[in-house]
Amino acid sequence: MLFCGNDPSAKAVVAGLVAALGWDPLDVGGIEQALHLEHMTLLWVRMVRAGGHSPHALRLLLDETAVRRSPSAVTKGRLEAFSDGVIAIIITIMVLELQVPHGETLGALAPLLPVLLSYVLSFTFVGIYWNNHHHMLHSAHRINGPVLWANLHLLFWLSLFPFVTTWMGENHFSRWPVVLYGVVSLASGVAYFVLARALASLHGPTSALAIALGKDVKGKASVAIYAVGIGLTFVNPWLGVACYVAVGVMWFIPDRRFEQG
Repeated sequence: MLFCGNDPSAKAVVAGLVAALGWDPLDVGGIEQALHLEHMTLLWVRMVRAGGHSPHALRLLLDETAVRRSPSAVTKGRLEAFSDGVIAIIITIMVLELQVPHGETLGALAPLLPVLLSYVLSFTFVGIYWNNHHHMLHSAHRINGPVLWANLHLLFWLSLFPFVTTWMGENHFSRWPVVLYGVVSLASGVAYFVLARALASLHGPTSALAIALGKDVKGKASVAIYAVGIGLTFVNPWLGVACYVAVGVMWFIPDRRFEQG
């Protein structure tokens, strides 16, 4: 159990209480870490609901030896819960980056419009990934090591969206921020494709999941459009943004293939 604070004596009392409850206490620093712990609470709540207890999130990520010794240690439900928690934290961080205007008129919002537009675009993308991730895992019956790593690979690239979102918005969609935004979007698309292939390979070519995926033309087209958008950004950044928006529109409706399967 992670905890923080500035009073050593109070932290000692908390550590003893945590240990008495059967958890492993871990001091993560001063009170300035409290906001980050609040974000992680979303992840822990999801894990409790899925698994019935609250394992240390970092242990779940890094204890590869335990996963190898017990292949069922991380179930499909835990994978979904962990992913939902991480995505919720990503969205929370993005919205916390929005600054309140120093004025009471609508005109005070004008300088913030690029940041707001960047946030809306990223919120849409992250929401689309969460929606389709849910539908795809709903069709899966089991997971293995490659699926776990493919899922972490996807979450890694999604976790970069708060950074590129803020950089692009605060620099008014200038060239290099838009290019990097496209790179993260492209890498996320590739990571989702890899995860889908890992699940299809695990369940076999005749499984409902593999049949639902098919050739995944939309997934391949998305990656291609992202690549085109990155190239067009060097001509005009708004052409790149238009390509990114086109991908979002294409995926806005949830992937019904898995529901049909």
